[in-house]
Formats: sequence, structure tokens, C-alpha cells
Amino acid sequence: MIHYQLRCESTAEEHSFDGWYKDSAAFDVLAQAGLVECPVCGGTAVSRALMAPAIPKKGRPARNAVVPEALPAPPPGAAPDSAPATAGPMPAQVRAMLQRLRVEVERNCDYVGADFADEARRMHRGESDRRGIFGEASDSETEALRDEGIEVARIPWVPPADG
Repeated sequence: MIHYQLRCESTAEEHSFDGWYKDSAAFDVLAQAGLVECPVCGGTAVSRALMAPAIPKKGRPARNAVVPEALPAPPPGAAPDSAPATAGPMPAQVRAMLQRLRVEVERNCDYVGADFADEARRMHRGESDRRGIFGEASDSETEALRDEGIEVARIPWVPPADG
């Protein structure tokens, strides 16, 4: 994996952000195809910013070298979305991505409100047309849907972007 400091040239602000890629050729292919997107503004005019290399002294690891730590194994049967939320404010880039996701969901899916679990079951049984839906469901309703083989995902629902 290779780490790049990237810069968005789509706006006068020139947003900067990090990106990890398989190799430099993978970044080049994705960038030329317009598939590298600025997490702040969504622009695709993205290029690599000048970075200082981390060159270690002979026999010593680089000062900023990332040493992976083993993560504890999740308890058996733990659902992926049952992990506790991290503390602290949500980074602006993550908030912007979730706001764009919300716009796409609202544009392309039907809001069914508190009837989410019932409508998902009707679609699963073929009693209702299959389509994208979103709404509210309790933890127990979500678990029951999964037990019935119905795919359900939870998305952090952030307030919409202003303007």
C-alpha cells in the first residue's frame, strides 16, 4: 500500500486529504478515470501533493512508520454494526460524505417511516414491488429482519448540508 497526500484542484480552496492505494499506477488509473473524489466538495480534479519521504537511518525504522497492532477478535455472534461509536466530533470529511449519501438515498429510495420492517417483509415475500426503501426500525426489528434473511443496513443519518 502507498499513502499519498492529495489535493483537490476543483475549487479555489484546494482541499487536501489523504489516500491509500495499492501502488502509484493504481492511483494514476483511478485519477485519470475521475474516480478519485474530494471528500469535502466531491470534485474529481485531484492530484498528488508534494510529500517529504520518510527515510530511516540504517538499522532503525522510520520515525513515522506505521506499526500495525493486532485488533482483538470480536465476540462470537457480534453484529458488525454493534460496535460502540468512537468518542469525539465527526470529521468534516466524513460528515460531507454522509450528507451526500443521504441525498442519494432520499433521491432514489421511498421513505416508509415506522413501517420499514413491515414493508421490507412484504417486499421479501413478493407482496410488494421490490425497490429501495428507508425508514425507522428498532434494534430488535432489525435483528429479526436479518434472522429472516432480509438484508438491512444502518446508515448514520446526519443533518442535510446547508445550501
